[in-house]
Amino acid sequence: MASVLVVEDDEHVRRALVRELTVLGHSVNSAGRALDALRLVTSCPPEVVVLDLGLPDLDGAEVLKMLRAVSDVPVVVATARDGEREIIRLLRSGADDYLVKPFSAEHLHARLEAVLRRMRTKVRHEAITVGGLKVDVDRRQAVLDGAPLQLSRREFDLLAFLAANSGRVVRRRELLSEVWQQSFGDDQTIDVHVSWLRRKLGESAAAPRYLHTVRGVGLMLVEPSAGGPD
Repeated sequence: MASVLVVEDDEHVRRALVRELTVLGHSVNSAGRALDALRLVTSCPPEVVVLDLGLPDLDGAEVLKMLRAVSDVPVVVATARDGEREIIRLLRSGADDYLVKPFSAEHLHARLEAVLRRMRTKVRHEAITVGGLKVDVDRRQAVLDGAPLQLSRREFDLLAFLAANSGRVVRRRELLSEVWQQSFGDDQTIDVHVSWLRRKLGESAAAPRYLHTVRGVGLMLVEPSAGGPD
């Protein structure tokens, strides 16, 4: 069983889900507002979130984006919205599953089990070491010369992908696809995150150590002693 955060604005539905999921063996917390849910995710991280979209303070789709910026917790969207485009959009925005109301607690329980099973059977990765940089993908931790790096979710994903492909030029299109899960986007988004990441690695575009720009192509992460193509 798992720790579950139920985010649902309807008090009667919320109480029923908490009660029935508890009976099924889960440890359940709940929130009726988006901002309360975000606080709970960061202060008392659940193993899975059940997210309604019709919240009073923020639309659930925006909450999903905010969750994905700070956490990898699996999210099952539970809502009355059943449009195909909406479902596709939310799945592409980071939802792990989608459940249309009304549904039974047993149905939700089965979906939660499936999502958690996928998460728990993911292949573990060896930590990646490049020079004085160590990236532990499974623990989502990065250390530089023995000191932990404080990275946002996106900064970590970018660093981990570049480190896993160290010594190889990674094209911007590949970064958008693999790190941002987008087929197209604004190059400025990449540039901003690279700039933030460089700052935390103690370097700059003018004086790179690990992150080297291949002009007109992409980025390459190398050991400082190996130099780069700049």
